Amino acid sequence: MKKDWTGNYQSIFRTLGASNHVVAERQVDDYYATAPEAGEWLLKIEDFGNSMIWECASGENHLANVFKNHGYVVRTSDIIKRTPTTEVLDFLNCKTKFDGHIITNPPYKFAKEFVEKAIQLVTTGHKVCMFLKVQFLEGKTRKELFKKYPPQKIWVSSSRIMCAKNGDFNSLKVSGGSAVAYAWFVWEKGYNGQTIIDWFN
Repeated sequence: MKKDWTGNYQSIFRTLGASNHVVAERQVDDYYATAPEAGEWLLKIEDFGNSMIWECASGENHLANVFKNHGYVVRTSDIIKRTPTTEVLDFLNCKTKFDGHIITNPPYKFAKEFVEKAIQLVTTGHKVCMFLKVQFLEGKTRKELFKKYPPQKIWVSSSRIMCAKNGDFNSLKVSGGSAVAYAWFVWEKGYNGQTIIDWFN
């Protein structure tokens, strides 16, 4: 009988996108740029009114430029200055409230901390949107996070959206794209109901 699986133990983790089982070294600052289409889709499925948006891990502004092109006033910051207009800022040490929405693809190793900090900083009624692996749903510490701060909605991408190491999307195209499933996790400050899961694209 012919086998239909030719991979091995490591292949499983790579397919799932487990960050500690990848072939290449991870980017030292965990910089993986988000394809602009993720931002385009978010604007189709979520309403942000006329509020300002803060992209707090903006990289080279792949997401921020989408929001700007749709007429939003966007604040961009990152721990490393990758564009002339980026504000150099350690988001996790911020203490000033933000009267708007926070939207980003955070460095995955600090994703939980970014979620908690963003929810602390936004004012009531504003949203925190994080582009994360679907696997972010797993884990006991994240379970406690979701119990304390239930997402209003989780939008699962039904087609693969790419996140490129160092913003190099050309290499991803050559290698055949991404095997990782992502979702938009959406919190609204003050929301305490049940989480709704839906799909886009």
